[in-house]
Amino acid sequence: MSETFENGVGTDAPVEERLQSLIDNLSSYIEYYHGGWCRLVSFDGKVARVELGGACEGCPLSLNTLHGWIAGTVRQFFPDIVIEEASAQP
Repeated sequence: MSETFENGVGTDAPVEERLQSLIDNLSSYIEYYHGGWCRLVSFDGKVARVELGGACEGCPLSLNTLHGWIAGTVRQFFPDIVIEEASAQP
């Protein structure tokens, strides 16, 4: 039996869908408390490229947020996925 999270994504959903859901939840927290956001730009099955924006743009702590908090949280649920910074979109 599959467990369903509050956003409707089940534990038997594809990895990319579950990863997207986790990053969306992290982004909601970042937006609410810090005025920034993060989004999944691409995922090749091993490497997830994430973009930061809003108040995170130009913030000297944004790399700490990306590598420490976002990557650390993703690693708890998806130990084999590597998080990388995506270049900002024009």
